[in-house]
Amino acid sequence: MGNYSIQNMFIHADIVVQGVMVILLLASIACWVVILEKAALFKRASRNVLAFKRRAAEIAGTVDPDDGYPGFTALIVAAGVNEARDTAGDETRADFRERTERSMRAILAGRIDRLGARTTFLATVGSTSPFVGLFGTVWGIMHSFIGIAASGETTLAVVAPGIAEALFATAMGLIAAVPAVIAYNKINSVMKKMTREALNAISLVGNSLARIHFSETDTGGRPAPVLKKVESQ
Repeated sequence: MGNYSIQNMFIHADIVVQGVMVILLLASIACWVVILEKAALFKRASRNVLAFKRRAAEIAGTVDPDDGYPGFTALIVAAGVNEARDTAGDETRADFRERTERSMRAILAGRIDRLGARTTFLATVGSTSPFVGLFGTVWGIMHSFIGIAASGETTLAVVAPGIAEALFATAMGLIAAVPAVIAYNKINSVMKKMTREALNAISLVGNSLARIHFSETDTGGRPAPVLKKVESQ
């Protein structure tokens, strides 16, 4: 593409503009690594949460974390089951549910935090890259004007290459920022939906645990021991 190819624009740019371009290129690559990683993780996690909700709605008789709860959702159920086995005095059904569901929500919150790790990097790149690119553009144009003043020539052939190199920095800033912003918003949307679905499932499990815990045996009139002990993981 001659003197206006991307390679030539980079090679002939000022060292500061070159540094800006390299930073933006690395930021863009890092964003795509995060985006692809999160796409795979959230696809699997979303399937697990939907299966969790289906299974939670089908509970009858016992609550077993090994009974069809995929991935991290088995840990959520295990936390509720273990909490349900601990007696807390003369508590009401509402208190029992709050206690068991709180333990499950704590596990869910931890998992959601892990799934959302490094998404703030996308937000940072999305918000700062245009300004970094703009800095490169301003610096490049300033450097071009200094060169024009030194040479004393103001023809388009003299001005155009420097301006093109400077504007290329802005373009790279946008190339890095746009996918990062789109991905960040999408990830937030998926996380919110997944959290809602998981909380609904936790409510169903909590209700089932309360029903089982407060059910009475035919002979003793005490809560039926139908909750399976689960070792901490």
